[in-house]
Amino acid sequence: MPEMPKTFRPSYLPSRQEQQRQHDSRRDQSEQRGWYKTARWQRLKQRVHVRDLFRCQETGVLCSGKYPADDSPVADHIVEPDGDPALFWDENNIRTVSKAYHDGERQREQIAERGRGVGRKSRAPTR
Repeated sequence: MPEMPKTFRPSYLPSRQEQQRQHDSRRDQSEQRGWYKTARWQRLKQRVHVRDLFRCQETGVLCSGKYPADDSPVADHIVEPDGDPALFWDENNIRTVSKAYHDGERQREQIAERGRGVGRKSRAPTR
């Protein structure tokens, strides 16, 4: 069987690792990312988990694990806030989902929506 040729990557393009570092740096510099590190967010997240009885609102799984377990609870924005503080802090726009659901199906949904150009204005909270 013939050997596969090496992939050519022009020298002017950053490596995949460098692209990921640049992306992470830009993402971490956004004001909204800092909101997740506040005591206010921790209290809001806990209120949502209690309201939802620590059940994944998509799968019905009891979220009784501790991070990073697949059954640990994650506070998920129904409509992505995209920097809108009112939408970010709206308790009715947040639901409890399991980490397994959030890291799998939910991430695929969000990537697909970005690819189709679906924005936050096109979806409304279901609550």
